[in-house]
Amino acid sequence: MVAPNFLPRPYFQQLLAALTAAGYLCLGPKVRDGAIVYEGLDSADDLPRGVHDNQQPGTYRLHRGESPRCFAWANGPQALKPLLFAPHEVLWTSAAGSDGGITFHPKKSEALPTAVIGVRACDLAALRLQDQHFLEGPFPDPHYEARRKNLFLVAVHCTHPAATCFCASTGDGPRAESGFDLALAELDEGFIVTAGSPKGEALLGQLPLEALDPAQQATADGEIVAAAQAQQRALPSRNLRDGLFANLHHPRWDDVAQRCLSCTNCSSVCPTCFCHAEMEEPALDGLSSTHSRQWDSCFTEGHSSIHGIVIRADTRLRYRQWLTHKLGSWHDQYGRSGCVGCGRCIAWCPAGIDITVEATAICGEDHA
Repeated sequence: MVAPNFLPRPYFQQLLAALTAAGYLCLGPKVRDGAIVYEGLDSADDLPRGVHDNQQPGTYRLHRGESPRCFAWANGPQALKPLLFAPHEVLWTSAAGSDGGITFHPKKSEALPTAVIGVRACDLAALRLQDQHFLEGPFPDPHYEARRKNLFLVAVHCTHPAATCFCASTGDGPRAESGFDLALAELDEGFIVTAGSPKGEALLGQLPLEALDPAQQATADGEIVAAAQAQQRALPSRNLRDGLFANLHHPRWDDVAQRCLSCTNCSSVCPTCFCHAEMEEPALDGLSSTHSRQWDSCFTEGHSSIHGIVIRADTRLRYRQWLTHKLGSWHDQYGRSGCVGCGRCIAWCPAGIDITVEATAICGEDHA
């Protein structure tokens, strides 16, 4: 890894220009509809300068201050997931032939080279889990794979955690340790830039970098440490598998079911959830059909429907499935928990249900 350098704030635009010249479509954080989302980024002026977020259970609000910083917020409802695992996409089409046969035509994956600016450590950890699921099994997903190969990631170390964040307890932040092409530590006067891949190193050579002052590095390191120490929420353990499965009949499941709406918000904003449904969409003339997949959730009735039988017919069983899989059986599948501590499921739950509170209530005493 190349030693870090310093990019003065007025030259941030040249980072975008270098990425564009390299053929990448630049996506970055922008404010839209009261939230920070990834959209096309043409200018550094499009970044959310001076914007901060206030997140609490069931609450997400933005406010603007006088800070020159563009990344002084924790996260928005998006992560990298929708850029790689599309919310809806066509897998193949079929058509009836004149001879009565049916021909199938796979949908070719089209993926533009894309650079994402502002990726957080928790989302890099989530991406690693998505890679395990979609790429490292016996049947790699070609649609995910095409997008993944064309991705350039510019991470930003988190220094302003939300009240809902708990990545320090899961070991996934706030510092971006790996999985990026470039990593930025933001200071008022500019950015400490570190390359994490050969692609990142090549791009560094095109930027007007300055020598890094050790005092700047010390300030950045101190802010990242303070961000970890500021987090008040935590899971009781990084491995809750045994505790959860030993408490499948805990009364807390009934308690949370009284509050949960089964709305699927938590699984939609979760950067690691990968459930999907597939459907056939026939044309009106009956001569062709489109086979698609779209995001699904274990909170829906259809997700556990098997030959007319709904396995998880009530909210209690659906929430239990989500939590025991996310924090428990993921250890069997992927060697770790499926939670990266981003806190999105807490902020975007209309009922304000807190995964750290529920996990602690169910099995915290065994993992204190």
